[in-house]
Amino acid sequence: MPTEQTQFRRQRILSVVAARPNFMKIAPFARELVRHRETVEHILVHTGQHYDEAMSDAFFRTLGIPQPDVHLGIGSGTHAEQVGRTMMAFEPILRERRPDWVVVVGDVNATCACAITARKECVRLAHIEAGLRSFDMEMPEEINRIITDRLSDALFTTDAIADGHLKAEGVPPERIARVGNIMIDSLEEHREAAARLDPNSICARRRLPGATHPLPPLEDGRWAVLTLHRPSNVDDPATLQPLAELFAKELAAEQPLIWPLHPRCLRQLEQIGLLDRLRRTPGLVLTHPLEYDAMLRLTMGARVALTDSGGLQEECCVWGVPFVALRWNTERPITLAEHGGTGLLAGNDPQRVREAYQQACRMPRAAHRPPLWDGHTAARIVERLLAWPASGGPASERNTPFIRENKGP
Repeated sequence: MPTEQTQFRRQRILSVVAARPNFMKIAPFARELVRHRETVEHILVHTGQHYDEAMSDAFFRTLGIPQPDVHLGIGSGTHAEQVGRTMMAFEPILRERRPDWVVVVGDVNATCACAITARKECVRLAHIEAGLRSFDMEMPEEINRIITDRLSDALFTTDAIADGHLKAEGVPPERIARVGNIMIDSLEEHREAAARLDPNSICARRRLPGATHPLPPLEDGRWAVLTLHRPSNVDDPATLQPLAELFAKELAAEQPLIWPLHPRCLRQLEQIGLLDRLRRTPGLVLTHPLEYDAMLRLTMGARVALTDSGGLQEECCVWGVPFVALRWNTERPITLAEHGGTGLLAGNDPQRVREAYQQACRMPRAAHRPPLWDGHTAARIVERLLAWPASGGPASERNTPFIRENKGP
């Protein structure tokens, strides 16, 4: 009769989801693990960094993500507060569940916090979207990326540029696996459902109350879409106000401009007294945050997009939609025109944004799909993860008892 030690145990993979950008990345990974349910046990941990229903629960439903096995309920706070609370809550989960792998995605605070905790607990760590670099150390996300990549055993990259960054930082090539862009897996999964949606109905249903003008008729290729959420763009009124006035006075006068408002941006517009004026602007359509399929539909049908979102840059690139990146740098250079993509960097100076917008409106619609951005990235990740060598670093220690308390450095 087999002993407990010789009985078969499925490999235990614990993945972490924290904020809206993570959801589109974890959904294909979770679906792929279901296909390996006989050999893999998947534990999904939601840190709760985004706790607004429209920003979290609705995405779980739309994307078909299974309900989390563990919800940490971290909520909002400063960067230090979020990282600290996440580490404190995540540590006992690791000690209780004893996974073979911790898988983190993207570059939010929870990604960094869970990476540090996994490494200290001698659990193998995999990072999906490794190697992205903006080279802007004032971006909290850049710090999160660098720390997570430095600690990871398996680094899954989107493109050759990311590979080059990791190799330049001294990461051994055997730890790097170029697998493609998992965001595009979600895009392809939802492409047909999104295409069936009516953009007029989307905007009518989610439009902010108080608009004084009727909704302008929306025809494919004859509207612009805008997203704005980064602190560098929305926290300082001296930056946000001139941008908002440019959008309202000029861009919305040329074609309908659909602006789903991130809660952070909405609060700031209210505080500086701009929201009511924007509501009264003809051609400017302000909406609540949108479900994933709805946002896909508005992006795929847009003439041009303006965004400070890295994920939207990637989607525009695949759709062929010209876009203006409202950033001075990007960790996704492969989406820019100089690398064959559809994007232009403009920063947040109104004159530069105006010029880039006018240039983007003249650009032809031309889809750019880098190698392996084919909708099958999750399958490649799981295949590589399950075949990863067991020796080296924390991997060789994964079956040893976890440290129960800190005995010193």
